Amino acid sequence: MTLMIDSVLTAADSALRTLFARPHATRATPASPQATGELSEADRREAGALMRVNHVGEVCAQALYTAQAAVARDPALRAHFMEAAHEETDHLAWTRQRLDELGARPSILNPLWYAGAFGLGLVAGRLGDPLSLGFVAETERQVEAHLDSHLDRLPPGDSSSRAVVEQMKLDEARHASQAVDAGAAELPAPAKALMRVASRVMTTLAHRI
Repeated sequence: MTLMIDSVLTAADSALRTLFARPHATRATPASPQATGELSEADRREAGALMRVNHVGEVCAQALYTAQAAVARDPALRAHFMEAAHEETDHLAWTRQRLDELGARPSILNPLWYAGAFGLGLVAGRLGDPLSLGFVAETERQVEAHLDSHLDRLPPGDSSSRAVVEQMKLDEARHASQAVDAGAAELPAPAKALMRVASRVMTTLAHRI
């Protein structure tokens, strides 16, 4: 009962911090050796939209890891999920900072994204630790590919956003590798396809709102 109450309080605290508090990074914001040039209004809008999508991804990461930690059977795995969520807070802070610098706003649908990702995390966690880890590994692989596409789409002059995305991409690849090393089970192909469809819907909407 105490563990359940602690999990509920931790989940509530994570939701409030993610959605309503200013995130604080434990690592310095990645910097490019090349200073960002003056962006045109069109480039600034496009960079802002792309970084809003990336910020939404980090909101979802907080929800996923918190939910999976809440239902993890293995205490060591629970600690692993919470540590991963803590590291993802750096990404949340970096993308929010970059949004501010570009004069862009976070997605107004962030509470919806958080709730949906939290629900998926609970379902994945209830399937057992190997599949829960498999869900993490596949999510991180898809996020890594998504970030790679953003490196192609970001305006050439926006080296600041590019530096953030490049570091995030490295971190996501490491998280996927850690999940595999911890015993992740490979998800079935239909589950992977469904995750890609859901991701496409989210990124399309977040790009606009």
